Order: sequence, then structure tokens, then C-alpha cells
Amino acid sequence: MIKLCGFHISNYFCKAHIAMLEKGVSFELDPTCKPSQKDDFLARTPMGKVPFVELDGGAQLAESQVICEYLEDAYPQKPLYPRDALERARVRELITFMELHVELVARRLYGQAFFGQPPLSDGARQAVEKDLVKGIRAFRARAKLDPYLAGGQLTLADCAAFVHLPLVSLATKHVLGRDMLESMPQIKPYLKMLGERPAFKAVNDDRKAAQAAMKAA
Repeated sequence: MIKLCGFHISNYFCKAHIAMLEKGVSFELDPTCKPSQKDDFLARTPMGKVPFVELDGGAQLAESQVICEYLEDAYPQKPLYPRDALERARVRELITFMELHVELVARRLYGQAFFGQPPLSDGARQAVEKDLVKGIRAFRARAKLDPYLAGGQLTLADCAAFVHLPLVSLATKHVLGRDMLESMPQIKPYLKMLGERPAFKAVNDDRKAAQAAMKAA
């Protein structure tokens, strides 16, 4: 059986968790794994990052997108990609725009926004805002939201959007003074719709419980 390793507050762990639930894959969770550079942890995930999965026979795979691509190939019964080759590529394009050019850019704000780190310099904030304008423009150009991100079918892009976009909104509002996704007003009802699906709700509930436990500690 597959074991998904990471922690509930990690958006990339949550992305893989949602995908597994939506695909109906049998799996175990180890939500106690945090990034580490210790040798024994690096033997399981070479960059020392989460999420990663441990497979029957002792094999491991790291990186959420790699994990989800493996799931799609190994468990094709409930696909999270369309059949058409171009439409499949469009889903991957959406995920790339979202993760590489939006979430990863907004991540530069997370220390100040969420973890009490010192404020960024004016130059650093301006650089983030400039890069986000370009990334969100590209993302908006491809997002259909009809009703799902890539069109009429739930895809892996939705699993990613549900965990990434709220963080982008919160971080930019806190640090930059405005929600950089405000140019896409349909995002809020779209995320609400996703949150009503059992798999998405279950993962979100786990995340909220883990956040509450972390604050209490």
C-alpha cells in the first residue's frame, strides 16, 4: 500500500492527499514528517522535502506533481486528466503557471505573512508584486472556471488550486495590501464549490485541525 508522508499544513501534501481521495486509491498517511536534512530522512526523500510517498517494495517518490503523475498512471480507473492529449497538456500548463509562477512567487511573502518574520524590504515586495502580475495574467488567460479550472471535468489542476490559491490571496493581502487574485472574482465561489466535495472537505478539515493544534502548542 502507498504511504503518503508529510504534514497537514503543507499545501503540496494536501494536493497529493486530495488527489488520492478523489481517485479512490487505498493509502496510508504519515502526517508527522517535516522537512529535514538528516541522513535517515534524506534516504527517504533526497531533497529532504515533503510530500513523498513510500511504495510497496521499498521504493520512494518525492515531489507532489511526480506523485500525482504516478497515481494517474498506476490507477487510471478514476482519471484526473482528460483523455485528449492537448487537454491533458492544458491541465499541466495550468498547474505549472499556478505553482511555478504564482504560488512559488507568493511564497516569498509567507515568512512575513504567516510566521512572524521581519517585514520584507520595499524592493523585495515590489519584485514579488511585479512577478505575480505576470504569473496571474498567464494563469487567468488559461483558467476556464466552467465550472472547474480546466473546464467541465474535475482535474488535478483543481486539487492544486484548492490548496494554493487561498494562500496566495491571504499572503498578498497581508503583505502587499491587496489580494492579487482580485482580478479573478470567480475564484471565491469556485473554491467554495470545491470545498463542498467530500475529499476536499476532509483534507481541509485535517488542515484546520492541525493549524489549531499548532497554535495551541
